[in-house]
Amino acid sequence: MKALYKSGAHPGFELVDRPEPTVGLGEVKIRVMTTGICGTDLHIESWDSWAQGMINAPLIPGHEFYGEVVELGGGVRDVKIGDRVSGEGHVVCGICRNCRAGRRQMCIRTSSVGVQRDGAFAEYVVLPETNVWVHHDEITPELGAVFDPFGNAVHTALSFPLVGEDVLITGAGPIGLMAVAVARHAGARKIAVTDIAAPRLELARAVGADIAIDVSRMRILEAQQELGMKEGFDIGMEMSGHPSALPEMIDNMTHGGRIAMLGLPSSSISIDWGKVVTHMLTLKGIYGREMFETWYAMSAMLQSNPALRDAVASVVTDTLPASEWQAGFDTARRGASGKVVLDWTSL
Repeated sequence: MKALYKSGAHPGFELVDRPEPTVGLGEVKIRVMTTGICGTDLHIESWDSWAQGMINAPLIPGHEFYGEVVELGGGVRDVKIGDRVSGEGHVVCGICRNCRAGRRQMCIRTSSVGVQRDGAFAEYVVLPETNVWVHHDEITPELGAVFDPFGNAVHTALSFPLVGEDVLITGAGPIGLMAVAVARHAGARKIAVTDIAAPRLELARAVGADIAIDVSRMRILEAQQELGMKEGFDIGMEMSGHPSALPEMIDNMTHGGRIAMLGLPSSSISIDWGKVVTHMLTLKGIYGREMFETWYAMSAMLQSNPALRDAVASVVTDTLPASEWQAGFDTARRGASGKVVLDWTSL
């Protein structure tokens, strides 16, 4: 099969022939149709310090995908050949305290697809049946390819009740954009989004933001005034990882405000902990998706609300043949567009 391959401890990938994976007990083989390019994949491709500490090359990367089931291992009960699927990329042990308590997203022995085990930047990928998510008919290959990051957006957005609340989202990358759409679906009153890339801010308006703030030109406090707010935002979602984003968010929260943090900080952040305490703010770290409550929630929302489905699908702005993977990575790295998807059916 053709696969993007990290052959060793160095920058770059190669599109090469690799052996097709074989299915074991309880596993499912999937013919990959589309894959999303994630920030994690950019780290692995550039072989930065994060990748050097996390990856054991050689490796096939990639964890956001959509495909068709073509083979079943022994003991597979519910997934069927021909099913169109995506997959939860965190493969868990099942026996640590969190797994046994039903908190599998907090497994202490997680092995991540495309990070610690071969992934989906290939014509075929193998996953445990327990990690396979079967889609309903309305899900296109492009939309199915971004279910993993859509799950991050849903997990973050639904961390706190949103009905009637004023919401601030820092970072209009693909996950931030999807969080806008989810917050609008869930009944938020006003939604403000920050970024510095004009195309992403325009996308934020298109998917439901009331105001899109270019923080290189405007402060969030000014946006509050423009929205007619008096006390600050009720809910914050920090998606950017930029060291200035969380402190400014804290400065613009109402007393008792609640913040969900998905963005991984790119450097140390100085926090006014006095304000966190005296304003009784809640800060909650978010990683991945709840397994599998988030998956059920996002599938149900997309089935029940075609407008939400269209909004999330619109976040995919670039689809390229997998043979043009380098151009796809270059587009994703520029950070000026929405989600970039590779098509593995057109090699």
